[in-house]
Amino acid sequence: MIGGLLLGLVCSASNPAFAQKSVAEILGRAATLEGQPKTYLEELMVYGYVENSFVYNLGDASRHKVNSLRFYDADEGYTFNAAEISLKQDSSERYPFGFGLVVTGGVDSQKNHSLGIFRSLDDGPPNFRNTPKVDLAEAYATYRIPIGEGLTLKAGKWATLIGWEYYENPKNLNFSRSFLYTLGTPYFHTGLLASYPVAPWLSISAGFTSGWDNADNNNGYLRPTGSFAFIPSKTVSANVNWIVGPEQNRNLDNGRHNTRYLVDITVAYTGVDKLTLGLNVDVAGEERDPALVGAGRSDTHSNWGGIAGYASYQWTKALRTALRLDYFKDADGAR
Repeated sequence: MIGGLLLGLVCSASNPAFAQKSVAEILGRAATLEGQPKTYLEELMVYGYVENSFVYNLGDASRHKVNSLRFYDADEGYTFNAAEISLKQDSSERYPFGFGLVVTGGVDSQKNHSLGIFRSLDDGPPNFRNTPKVDLAEAYATYRIPIGEGLTLKAGKWATLIGWEYYENPKNLNFSRSFLYTLGTPYFHTGLLASYPVAPWLSISAGFTSGWDNADNNNGYLRPTGSFAFIPSKTVSANVNWIVGPEQNRNLDNGRHNTRYLVDITVAYTGVDKLTLGLNVDVAGEERDPALVGAGRSDTHSNWGGIAGYASYQWTKALRTALRLDYFKDADGAR
């Protein structure tokens, strides 16, 4: 049984927005006048960052000072967490073809890998000893079909729709990762995704993937995923994300199509100047979970989930204080 409650506090002296520039800006090209369509080089964006940390655990951790529940912020002293370089161009009405290419390196990259891209089934958490510290995090192509407000198709490997937190840590409020991110949700998907803005306040995405962190489909089944994104006001946004489908290898599934499901809800509020509030709730489960079958349990349907709350205050452009309180429940010990 795993039950976790964590309170996190971080003071940040970084602003990831400064790490993103257009190719036109890098080349010193003059900006397009306001009201005029941007050039292709202005829409082609470069992003990058380098992240280092020093972590000391005041309590006891498991063997080699690596807590298996918190393997993103292990007590290993100095750590070169990540370096990233990405090149992206979102599909637009003027330039319907788009793409994204993200390459990362570092200890965090070693833990983010999808199966089939530098990682095999024989390597797993918390140490990932056989997985290299470099990753092709995202590699996809997009196309905007001129239907209504524009239907955008994305094919390739892309970051999951699930969760409040992101694999690019400077885009998160906290340095450390929540239990929901570490234990309860996927990081990446490989597949096809369609997105459409139904209304100014509602966008819908839906598609098929090869599974949780799986670029090399382990069982031949496609797993549907999707999202409902709501923006009821300028200061409130909410997402309902989901993924469902068989994740077990065929030798464990035995043709039963044992389904894993996950429903993820995120809410953000920015109505107070310099203050950001966030909420993330996850509910998940799996039929005939291999861990429970192997333990000889009569009820082999596993369930897990949790809740995380976030609050941050931007004191200056260079200083932010962020708090996270999260709880994760895995009564069956499946995760």
